[in-house]
Amino acid sequence: MRTCAGTPLLARLRVGTKLMLLVLLPVSGLLAFTVFSAVTDWREARTLRDFRTATRVSFALTALTEALARERLAEVLVAVDPDRPGVTAERDAARRATDRALTAARAGAADGTGQPDVLGQLDAKGRQLFATRLEAGSGSFTATETEQTYASLTNDLLNTVHQLDSGRPSRASGRAADGYLAVLEAIEAAERERADLAVLFATGPGNAPGARGDPSQALSDPWQALSDPWQALEAAQLDTFRQNVSGRLKVRLSGVLLQPAGRTVRATREALAAGDTAKLPSLDRWLAASTGRLTALRAIADAAEDELATAADRDLRAVKDRGERELGLSVVVLLAVTVLALALRRSINRPLTEVSEGAKALADGDLSYDIRYAGRDEIGDVADTFRELHVTSERFAAEIRTMNTAIDDNRLGHRADVAAFGGTWAQLLRGMNATMASFAAAHGRRDKAEQELESIFNLSLDLLCISGLDGYFKRVNPAFERTLGYPGSTLLSRPYIDFVHEEDRDRVQAILDRLATGAEVVEFENRYVRGDGTDCWLQWSCRPVIEEGLIYAAARDVTESRRAAREQAALRSVATLVARGVPPHEVFTAVAHEVGLLLSTSSAAVLRYEADGAATVLGSARTAATEGQEAARAVAATGRAARVGRSVGAPIVVDDRLWGAVVVSASRPEPLPRGAESRLADFTELIATAIANADSRAQLAASRARVVAAGDASRRRIERDLHDGVQQRLVSLQLDLRMAESMTEDQSAELVEQLAHIGKGLDDTFEDLLQISRGIHPAILSKGGLGPALRALARRSAVPVELDLELPGARLPERIEVAVYYVTSECLTNAAKHARATVVEVRARVYEDVLEVVIGDDGVGGAEPGGGSGLIGLTDRVEATGGRLTVRSPPGRGTTLIARLPLPRSAAE
Repeated sequence: MRTCAGTPLLARLRVGTKLMLLVLLPVSGLLAFTVFSAVTDWREARTLRDFRTATRVSFALTALTEALARERLAEVLVAVDPDRPGVTAERDAARRATDRALTAARAGAADGTGQPDVLGQLDAKGRQLFATRLEAGSGSFTATETEQTYASLTNDLLNTVHQLDSGRPSRASGRAADGYLAVLEAIEAAERERADLAVLFATGPGNAPGARGDPSQALSDPWQALSDPWQALEAAQLDTFRQNVSGRLKVRLSGVLLQPAGRTVRATREALAAGDTAKLPSLDRWLAASTGRLTALRAIADAAEDELATAADRDLRAVKDRGERELGLSVVVLLAVTVLALALRRSINRPLTEVSEGAKALADGDLSYDIRYAGRDEIGDVADTFRELHVTSERFAAEIRTMNTAIDDNRLGHRADVAAFGGTWAQLLRGMNATMASFAAAHGRRDKAEQELESIFNLSLDLLCISGLDGYFKRVNPAFERTLGYPGSTLLSRPYIDFVHEEDRDRVQAILDRLATGAEVVEFENRYVRGDGTDCWLQWSCRPVIEEGLIYAAARDVTESRRAAREQAALRSVATLVARGVPPHEVFTAVAHEVGLLLSTSSAAVLRYEADGAATVLGSARTAATEGQEAARAVAATGRAARVGRSVGAPIVVDDRLWGAVVVSASRPEPLPRGAESRLADFTELIATAIANADSRAQLAASRARVVAAGDASRRRIERDLHDGVQQRLVSLQLDLRMAESMTEDQSAELVEQLAHIGKGLDDTFEDLLQISRGIHPAILSKGGLGPALRALARRSAVPVELDLELPGARLPERIEVAVYYVTSECLTNAAKHARATVVEVRARVYEDVLEVVIGDDGVGGAEPGGGSGLIGLTDRVEATGGRLTVRSPPGRGTTLIARLPLPRSAAE
């Protein structure tokens, strides 16, 4: 790289830059002149724009003064003649018009004028106007005070208009502004004259407001005071207007003054000046004439406003046109000089640039660049030298391309022709030949490694694949094809999301999006649909390579392990329910539910085959369909698993006999997957023991209930037989004995005593038999119910008993009352015989459809439920009703027995 240190300044500049310096001086002078002229025109244009903006704001203020004048007259008329028809409506309409004009003036002032704060003044006038309206509405102001207050507001606004239009950017604009302001002042004088005379005509001379020429002094004659000031001010302003406006507006003004309304106003003024009240018009005629005249004057003011706006626009446009002409001329001259300089620069720079770019492209290795310049100057000689260098570079590049082609074709023995080149070119080619030889050796080692990797890829039992971020498999191993059951061509031709189970696709897509962001390693499980329609679970481990757009993944089929785990969990759930002693129907329902989950269906049932061949549903996840009943019959006939339509059944074998079956039906239109029979049979074999235990528990509970019921029935039968047989026989014998006593003629003491002894024995036998009968089944329990029976037990107990009974008013089921009665009786007997207790507490209450009886004593404790037949019998009786009996008897701390017996909902209520 060349250094610029010590190089002269001009030598550092490019040729084009030097040529541009030659024309810099004249161009700079022209540019300076153009800039000075443009700045001058810009300043003048800005002044004219400010003036035009100020006039537009003044137009809005003028509209506001017009609205204020109308509102002023309306307020004055309300003050002097409130009963005048429509005067209040006219005032309200005038107020609304003033509000609209004030809003418009604020909007115009918001654009900015460069003048004093017009927007702030408008806000202040708005507040003052609001206060004036309040005072006028409340009656605090007289008509004169109201007129003067509105006049003050209008004068302030006209002063602001004067400030806005006071700028005189040109003579024409200044004269138009003077004329416009003069006619505004004349209109305001006429407005004030109209208001004062309206007060005078409505109230009489005594209430005249006085002269306005000198506000501090009122004239003695009210008629004379109103005749001169406003007329003189109007005439002076109209003279000023005539001096500054066009002839067209002068003619219009003369026509307005000569109109009937103008003549009526002039006649009124003359009558006021002469003090001739007879010639004065009425209030309505005065208002009509002055309103017509003012309307015509405002039309002239609008025309003057148009002339002022036109003059401002014309002046601004003239300045802009002059600036554009001067700027255009300067630009044309500047362009001509610039084009000449650029043409000279191009004639030298173009060949130099072409040679420079060619050298740079050659240095960067770009052999496609061609130098076309063929001049006969020094630049042409340099171009010829670079063309020769370009040819040599192309030959060298051709040798490199030939060697690359040989590498692509696996012709690693190819070598470049070094003899065709010399110098550095030859050295580079010899180095490339050496690199080719090294590459050939490395390529051989790479082929061997790829063969080894291919063998591992094909022999792996795990599923291996390479997929793209575009959603397609790029390569899969044979294990992939074996597991999913699809040929490799099908797996590679379809998006791999199509093989994923529908319920897992959203989750898999989210994982793929995460892999696309470059996550290191992602492990997850999902379901794939095999070629035969069955599902399989795959456990994946994936690593993305973002720069290659690929995902390398390995998967393992975990279908069987998940199935085994699910079956074990289901088996544990069923076994837990059996161990907890839940009712058998809950166990069978749980079995049906677990079977449905295993086979992904909601319709499953557990059936038991009866002796007559019928099948009883013990538990179901949903009512079995007709096909399910057919499957159950097929299992009963064959003793093996069977499939009928969309249902599958498997036998339940208990103690080498066909006990029942589990039937599953498909809950979707598709049938159950293949192999469902074997899966159901395997699981049914595992849970057969649990089902047998639950069934045995149910049968035991039913047997116990039957035994207890049979015992109760036997007691009732014995009681009935005693009452109807032996007791009646004893009564007959007693009657016969009394008859024999009365018929005996021998009344010796020995015979009478013997007969009395026999009678006493019969009485005692009858009483003993009566007690036995009552002990078998207490009559009070049958007649009075559980509460009275427990109270009778308490009264007969040898140990004091404290009762706390909270029982429903209705009778409880008989088996419940009998069970509680015998439990209480046995406990009171044990407390008296064995516990040596001093008091026994008996509590009974009903809650949540359960009758709870708690019997506790303060005896010696130490009772063992399995140590005697009494507590065992009580346990059997309680559990026969579906209840549970709990005994707590720590030594030395008394005995507490808790019995909980389920009640039907109607009995509990």
